[in-house]
Amino acid sequence: MHKNFYITTTLPYVNAEPHIGFAMEIVTADVIARYQEAMGKTVVFGTGTDEHGQKIYDKAVASHQTPQAYVDYFAHKFFGLKQMLNLNLTHFIRTTDAKHIRATQAFWDRCLNNGDIYKNHYQTKYCVGCELEKQDSDLKNNHCPLHPTLSLETRDEENYFFRFSKYQNKLLKLFEKNPNFVEPQGKMKEIKAFVAGGLKDFSISRLKSKMPWGIPVPNDDTHVMYVWFDALISYIATLGWPEEEKIFQQFWPGVQIAGKDNLRQQAAMWQAMLLSAKLPTSQKILINGFISINGQKMSKSLGNVISPDDLIASYGVDGTRWLLISLGPIGTDIDLNQEKLDQIYSSSLVNGLGNLCSRILKLAENTKLRHKDVALSQNTNLDPGFIELMEEFALEKARNWLNSKATALDLFLTQNKPWLLSGEAQKTLVITACHQLIQILHHAQFFMPETAKIVLNQFKQQEIKAIAPLFKKQNTFLKPK
Repeated sequence: MHKNFYITTTLPYVNAEPHIGFAMEIVTADVIARYQEAMGKTVVFGTGTDEHGQKIYDKAVASHQTPQAYVDYFAHKFFGLKQMLNLNLTHFIRTTDAKHIRATQAFWDRCLNNGDIYKNHYQTKYCVGCELEKQDSDLKNNHCPLHPTLSLETRDEENYFFRFSKYQNKLLKLFEKNPNFVEPQGKMKEIKAFVAGGLKDFSISRLKSKMPWGIPVPNDDTHVMYVWFDALISYIATLGWPEEEKIFQQFWPGVQIAGKDNLRQQAAMWQAMLLSAKLPTSQKILINGFISINGQKMSKSLGNVISPDDLIASYGVDGTRWLLISLGPIGTDIDLNQEKLDQIYSSSLVNGLGNLCSRILKLAENTKLRHKDVALSQNTNLDPGFIELMEEFALEKARNWLNSKATALDLFLTQNKPWLLSGEAQKTLVITACHQLIQILHHAQFFMPETAKIVLNQFKQQEIKAIAPLFKKQNTFLKPK
């Protein structure tokens, strides 16, 4: 079994505050990273910020800031998620970091030397919101469907291009050899169809005179790199490539998590770039769906953007982590409202696991249980069924497994009514309940590390004591429609 494990999120574009979509992505990665570490692996868990490109440059100019000052402000916000969401993050890279710039220029040279970069004149429609070229087939009413309020730009200039078309057959062979390369399977079918339909070489530079905010193209002062070519290389720059080759070889290839609007970039463009540089392709790509609020896309103008701060204010850190994993299987589009969030939180935490922990600790206190009464039960082996789900990255099913175990333990208490017993019969039943709760918490620690720690610590005390309710609703953040 491999002893090292690498997982990375996409690098969010720093043109706005962190929102619930990226929070879901990074908490998913954190749960996976914590589990892999518990299985005895050395884990690298990376994220960072994508800081170049036209959109950033325009925002900085509009706000009368330098691009660097603009991205510094937002990079700090995204790094703050580590503490805010209690993430076991090991690496955070910014695309303005010197090591990323060196790696990107070295990667460019590799692709150039392998004959996959050339200069050409082109004219195309371009969506600044996506920072992507658009074909007519991508558009709806001559607008990008992801940014319908933005007018498309017409680009007419000489750029450097990457020979994407050269890698069609190699990509199809990669997908054939690794049928689960992309999860869920619907997204695997989508990317296979996209590649099979034919690939068009894409522009990988911009004229510096028009858009100066980017990594300089090696040996050409008139061009900077296209933001997507630049940002994708962060996944290996994080590991120190090409300067720290030993560390890179120990951890690459890795698992990547991305939103469905990143499918082509992650599963096709990036893989072709790696093939061009003669580097191993990614291990696996997990694609998340979109989140809408009451049937509408999140939007500042509608006032329905949910931030991690909003969730934590209502549900606490662990409650927020639990909710983010509960929103659906990886790849599912999610429509949220306050009632849905409250229902999940109340049923599975307030009235579920949280209430169960309070009941059992109160019983343990009433029966005067001590640490020595339950210490031998603290077996940290994980259930094989749970392990299977986690190895498949089926986090929502693993969460449901935890819910079922909590429900079964609650039923055990209801049926046996230890509070009506006394003496050894009562003590034996309560110890059994404690043993089962301890096992549940060993599995729950990846999802709710602080909650698991608080309760498990009670069982380590000389005398086990009851605790205050673990989950309590404080306020709401979504305004009723």
